[in-house]
Amino acid sequence: MSQLPHLTESGEVHIVDVGDKAATRRVAIAEGRILMAPETLAAIRGQQIRKGDVLAVARVAGLMAAKKTWDIVPLCHPIALTHAELVLRPLDDGSGLECRAETVTVERTGVEMEALHAVQAALLTVYDMCKAMDRGMEITGIRLLHKSGGRSGTWDRTIQEAR
Repeated sequence: MSQLPHLTESGEVHIVDVGDKAATRRVAIAEGRILMAPETLAAIRGQQIRKGDVLAVARVAGLMAAKKTWDIVPLCHPIALTHAELVLRPLDDGSGLECRAETVTVERTGVEMEALHAVQAALLTVYDMCKAMDRGMEITGIRLLHKSGGRSGTWDRTIQEAR
C-alpha cells in the first residue's frame, strides 16, 4: 500500500475515503507574512489605499477562502466549518503584516488546508490592493502552527521545526 493516502495501489490520485472515520473536533492554526515598504504599511494603517480598507477586505477574503478551499485544492473534501477567525496585524519592526488564521470543524477530516488557504488568500488580497504602490511586496513564511483532532492527534510547530 502507498505511504501517501491520496494514491491508490497503482499510483493513481484519488480523494481519500473518510467515511469510516469518526467525526471529531478539529482545529488548525496557520500563519504567514507580507513584507513591504514602510510607506505602504503606513498607507494601509492610515486607510490611504485607493481600493479601500485593506485589512477589512483581506480578512473577508481569507474567511471566504477558508470556506471554499475544496473548490481550489483538488483533493480536499468539502468541510462545514464551525468557526473561522483571521487576524492581520502590523509586524513589530514595521516591515509588513502578519496574518494568522484559525479554522475549526467537527468532521471526519482536518482543517489544515482551510487555515493555510485563508492565510494565502488574505495576503494575496493585501498584495492586490497595494500593488500600485509597492510591487516589491513579498509573501513569506506561510506555515501550519497547530492542528488537533482526529486519529493523528495534536501537532504543534516547535522551535526546531520553525528553523
